[in-house]
Amino acid sequence: MRNFLSPPGLAAVLLCLSLGPIVSPVASAQGTAAPAPAPVWVQVPAQEPPSALTLEAALALATAQNPTLSAARIELDSTEGGITQARVIPNPEIAVQMEDTRAATRATTGQVNLPIELGGKRSARIGAANRARDVAQAQLGTTQADLRASVIGAFFNVLVAQERVRLAAGSVDIATRGANAAARRVAAGKISPVEETKAQVELANAQIERSEADAALVAARQSLATLWGNPSPRFTEADGNLDALPARPQATMLRQSLDGAPALLASERELDRRQAEINVQRSRQYPDVTVSVGAKRDNSSPERGTYPVLGVAIPLPLFDRNQGNLYTAIRQADKAADELRATRLRLDHDLQQASSQLEVSRSSALSLRETVLPAAERAYQAASQGFEAGKFNYLEVLDAQRTLFQARIRYLGVVANSWQAATTIDRILGR
Repeated sequence: MRNFLSPPGLAAVLLCLSLGPIVSPVASAQGTAAPAPAPVWVQVPAQEPPSALTLEAALALATAQNPTLSAARIELDSTEGGITQARVIPNPEIAVQMEDTRAATRATTGQVNLPIELGGKRSARIGAANRARDVAQAQLGTTQADLRASVIGAFFNVLVAQERVRLAAGSVDIATRGANAAARRVAAGKISPVEETKAQVELANAQIERSEADAALVAARQSLATLWGNPSPRFTEADGNLDALPARPQATMLRQSLDGAPALLASERELDRRQAEINVQRSRQYPDVTVSVGAKRDNSSPERGTYPVLGVAIPLPLFDRNQGNLYTAIRQADKAADELRATRLRLDHDLQQASSQLEVSRSSALSLRETVLPAAERAYQAASQGFEAGKFNYLEVLDAQRTLFQARIRYLGVVANSWQAATTIDRILGR
């Protein structure tokens, strides 16, 4: 005890205690292993094929390489650190006090101060950290649902753009044949040169539409490939069935699944986290107790002995009772409750709108495919054959051609609207 309380010995003990947690790399390798770092999400890059791309391959690429999804996974993993930190207890404190520097009259006191948390602070912290992990988990589910819906929507946008290019190319071919036929009939003196000029104008318009369709396809391909972090797509085409119209249950059945919507779950978890924060702030209204245990050596006393030192420190909550932080936490929880109600109303509205849009678009697509398109094709074939036989003028051929092209473009538009509505439903419900 005498050596311990001498100034050099006490300083050495304090130095050892303060340096205790520090472990050199060599010591870690030879002795006790250092704690393993927290697991990190490691992604295995998927290879984008330099050929036709299926929807399943696009979903796999986006799941493996989308940076937003990766960030959500890392955010979830990072919450484990918050839980670990919430579980720790306060560190003890070691203190040394020396009165007088002369050896004959010096009094040296060494003590350990141990903070003791009261009011359930530790359990409240752990609860809040767990709720933060639940929020990150729900946000990951929302990100996954958004990404899947975005991939499906972008994939079918590429299919629509590819079909539009094909239709535009066919329109150019039709306009070219019409212009050639008009030129032959003008040369034969059967029609006015004005008809040939109109045919050339129609050909120029068709070529412009082809250029616009090509540009739209490039943009659609880039939008799809960007979802897995590739600004320069390598796939040659999207391989899918554009005529396979999506089907979803009726709106009344879809609304029954709304409670499991990822965005709604995320709002509910955020409300839970805010309520857990209230418990944290309320627990901080209780002051902590600090217990001190130590020894004192007084050389100035006649006995020149060592005496035990005991102490207790309790803060007096006269002014700061954490009332401001508690009020803020309560109001933030009220805000989260209102946001939850707003989210439910918004999702319910969006779900009904998407369901109605899907129903209308499916009906329009089926009507166009089964009635309008066949009739427009028959009308164009009849007008073309009649023009070749000299029964119709070229204006009638142009009118039939425009009708057919507009019907096909209209069909592509309602198909795209159908898939957009279906992916909106899937995004809301997390399917």
